[in-house]
Amino acid sequence: MSTITLNKNGISSLRAVGLRFRAAAMAKKRRFIFMLLLALLAFGAFAPAFAPLPFISSSFSRSNLETLNSMGDEKTFEIADDMFLKDGKPFQIIGGDLHYFRVLPEYWEDRLLRAKALGLNTIQAYVPWNLHEPREGRLVFEGIADIFSFLNLCQKLDLLVMLRVGPYICAEWDFGGFPAWLLAIEPAVRLRSSDPGFIDLVERWWGILLPKIVSYAYKNGGPIIMVQIENEFGSYGDDKAYLHHLVRIARRHLGDDVILYTTDGGSRENLNKGTIPGDAVFSAVDFSTGDDPWPNFMLQKEFNALGKSPPLSTEFYTGWLTHWGEHIANTDAAVTAAYLERILSRNGSAVLYMAHGGTNFGFYSGANTGADETDYKPDLTSYDYDAPIKESGDTDNPKYRALRRVIAKYTAAPLASVPSNNEKKAYGLIKLQKTKSLFNIADTIGFDGVAEFENPLAMESLGQMFGFVLYVSDYKAKANGSLLFIPKVHDRAQVFISCPSDNYGENPKYVGTVARWSNTPIRLPHTRCTSNNRIHILVENMGRLNYGQYIFDKKGILSPVYLDGEPLHKWKMLPIPFHNLNEDQKINSVISDAHNDLTESVQKKLKNKRNYHPEPAFYTGHLTVDKVKDTFLSFRGWSKGVAFINGFNLGRFWPSFGPQCNLYVPAPILQEGKNLLVILELEAPNAELLVTSVDQPDFTCGSSANSQVHQI
Repeated sequence: MSTITLNKNGISSLRAVGLRFRAAAMAKKRRFIFMLLLALLAFGAFAPAFAPLPFISSSFSRSNLETLNSMGDEKTFEIADDMFLKDGKPFQIIGGDLHYFRVLPEYWEDRLLRAKALGLNTIQAYVPWNLHEPREGRLVFEGIADIFSFLNLCQKLDLLVMLRVGPYICAEWDFGGFPAWLLAIEPAVRLRSSDPGFIDLVERWWGILLPKIVSYAYKNGGPIIMVQIENEFGSYGDDKAYLHHLVRIARRHLGDDVILYTTDGGSRENLNKGTIPGDAVFSAVDFSTGDDPWPNFMLQKEFNALGKSPPLSTEFYTGWLTHWGEHIANTDAAVTAAYLERILSRNGSAVLYMAHGGTNFGFYSGANTGADETDYKPDLTSYDYDAPIKESGDTDNPKYRALRRVIAKYTAAPLASVPSNNEKKAYGLIKLQKTKSLFNIADTIGFDGVAEFENPLAMESLGQMFGFVLYVSDYKAKANGSLLFIPKVHDRAQVFISCPSDNYGENPKYVGTVARWSNTPIRLPHTRCTSNNRIHILVENMGRLNYGQYIFDKKGILSPVYLDGEPLHKWKMLPIPFHNLNEDQKINSVISDAHNDLTESVQKKLKNKRNYHPEPAFYTGHLTVDKVKDTFLSFRGWSKGVAFINGFNLGRFWPSFGPQCNLYVPAPILQEGKNLLVILELEAPNAELLVTSVDQPDFTCGSSANSQVHQI
C-alpha cells in the first residue's frame, strides 16, 4: 500500500492432497486419507507459535496429486467478458487484506473467521521478503513466517487468496519488505529496477518462494486465485524491462494459468508506468475511498485487453495509517460503507485495505517521508488502521457492522455468525526496577568484536539490521566547549560524553539528541579530564522507509562527524544485538543480561539516587497472570523505548510523542504465573517505575494537537 495523501522442502505434498479432495468424487479409501489429514492439521493447530510444524513425508508425489485432481471437475479461475469467472461462473471478489506476519499464528484462524463473518470471500496478503530471509541465505518459513499453514487455514475456511509476492510490498513494513542486507551489497544494487544485480537476487528469492506456493494455486486445488507482482510501481518508476523480468520469472514457476496482476493508483500517469500492455497481466487500481469509483474503473479498462477488465479496487481503504506524532486515523463508518456499496451494487469487486490490520511486532514497522528524506515519519507499532476488525480482533464496532450490512446485500448465502470479542484482562500494576544501564551492557558485551574504522560506518555495513549501534570516539576537550555536528544520521542519535581516565565506572553524561528530522548542532560542555574526553553516540533505527524515492534507506551515522568544523576520526562501533520478530530468542544476549540481579551495593545506590537523568537503561519486572487473556501494557509516564515480554519483542513505545500509549499483548505470549517484562527506556522512566496492564487500547498520548487527522 502506498503512502498517498488520503487520495492514496517437502512442505507437505500431503497438504496439497487435502486441498484437492472433493467430496463428490471421493471413494471410501480417499475419505480415510482425508480424515487422516484433518487429524494431522488439528495436531498442527496446537503446535507452539514459533515452532516449525511437524515434518510430513513427501512420499505423495506430484503425479499422485495430479491423479487425484483429475478425479474431480477441473477448477478454473479466469477473466472473460469483463468478469471474473470461478469454475466458469461469474464471481464477485469481496475481499480484505489480512497479513499473516502481523498476527500471531495462534490467532490466524480467529481473525480469518471474523473476516469470513464480515462477508469476505477472499483474503489478500503480502509476502515480505525480509521476514523470510532476514539474513542472506537464511530462510525462515516457521512460526509467524509459516505462510503455508496460513494458506491451509484459508483453504479450510473456504476463503480464496490473492497473494502479493513483491518483491516490493510497501505495506508500512520496514524497507517495503526488502531484506536490509541488500543495503550492504557493494557496489549498491538499484532496487525496483532492471539492474542485473537486483534481478539476479529477485530471481533467486522467487526461485525459492514460487515453487513452494504453486501447489496452492486454485487450478491445483488450492486457494490462490491471483498473484500480484510488484506494488504500485507506477508511483515510483518507469522501467518496463523490470516488470517484464518479473513476469517471466513468475510464469516460469507458476505456469500460464495463474492470473498475474498489478496494482496502481487510479491516475493515467501511474497506470502508464506501472502496467504491462496486453493480456498477460491484469491491471487493477486503487484510489481514495471518497472518490467516485467508476471513473477509475473506466480508466482501468484502458489498460487491460478487450474484455479483460473486471472492475477491481485492490485497496479499498477502510481506514488509514498513523505515524508517531499524529492523531490516530479515524474514518467514518457510514461513509466507508456507502462507498463500498457504490462498487458492489454495479457488480464491481473490492478488497478492503485493511480488513484486519494487526500489529508491527518487533522492529518491522516502516516509515514514510514528506518533501525530502529528512521529513521522516515513522509508523506506529500498532497497525490497527481503523479497520473493521480491530488490532486485538474486536468486531463490536460501527464500521464492522456497517460494512457487513452492505456486503450481506451482495452475498447469496447467509453470512456466518460473528464471533464475540475475545476476552481481555487488566492485570493491574507492574512494579519495575532499574537493572542495568545500556552502557553497562555494552561493557559486558565488550569490544572484542567491535568494528574500528577511521570514519563511521552504516548499521548494515556492520551486520546490524535492526535496533541500535553505539559509536565511540575520543576527542580533546576545549576550555569553552566544542560544537558537535552530524550532517546525516538515520534516525535518532543520543549523544553522551565521559572522561574514561578520571571517572572510571561512571556512566557517560547525556548532552543532547540529534534527529534526522531536526538536525541541529550540539554544544559539548567542557569537562576536566586527565586524558582525552570520550563521545558516545547511540543511534536508533526507527524503521526504514517503505515508500517513495528515498527508499534506499541505510541506518546509523551516514556522514562524517564534525567537531568545531573538523571531522572526528578513529571510531569504534558496537552493534547492540536485540532480536527481531522472526529471530531465535535464545541468542538475545542483551535481554538475558539485562534482567540479571544487581549487586546489593548497586541496588542501594540506585535506590538513593532518584534523580534519573536521561540515559538508556533496562527496567525489569513481572506480570503475574492468573488466567491467560489478551491485555495491553500502558506506558504512560515513560519516554521512549522497546518492550519485551517473555523474550518476545512487542515493539516500540513512545508515549511522550504519541499517539500510541499502550502495546498490545496477545494471550499466546503469556503464561500462568510470572511473566518477565524487560524494557529498554532510552530517556527517563515513569517516576514510580510502574507499567499498567489494562484491557483496552489507548491512542491519546503525546502532543499531536497540530497534526493532521486523516478523515474521509
